[in-house]
Amino acid sequence: MADITIYHDPNCSSSRAATEAADELGIGVDIRRYKLKAEHPTVDELRELLAILEDEPTALVRRDANFEKLGLSDGDVQTPEQVAEVLAAHPEMIQRPVLVAAGAAIIGRPKDRVAPFLAAHS
Repeated sequence: MADITIYHDPNCSSSRAATEAADELGIGVDIRRYKLKAEHPTVDELRELLAILEDEPTALVRRDANFEKLGLSDGDVQTPEQVAEVLAAHPEMIQRPVLVAAGAAIIGRPKDRVAPFLAAHS
């Protein structure tokens, strides 16, 4: 098992770029396809992720058309607990990619954050 996990959506170019960067650096990673029902993160897993995330917890929530379609507002995702609950219920709203390693996590946006994180944790 790799020491680095990437929350990955193969339909996302930024997410694909993260897995390609790991391949180019020769770093093995665990891929978590979090949109698949069997791999949806739980509220507890999301709490743990948010506790080590270098970004603000609310940054983990995608603000796309689906955000409004679900009737969400910034007020619904202000606290780590709110973010964990919203994303457990709607994992498709997780910003991607997310890289997790050794008690640290980042959102891989912009893409130039990925390689340094991978190199530091490989």
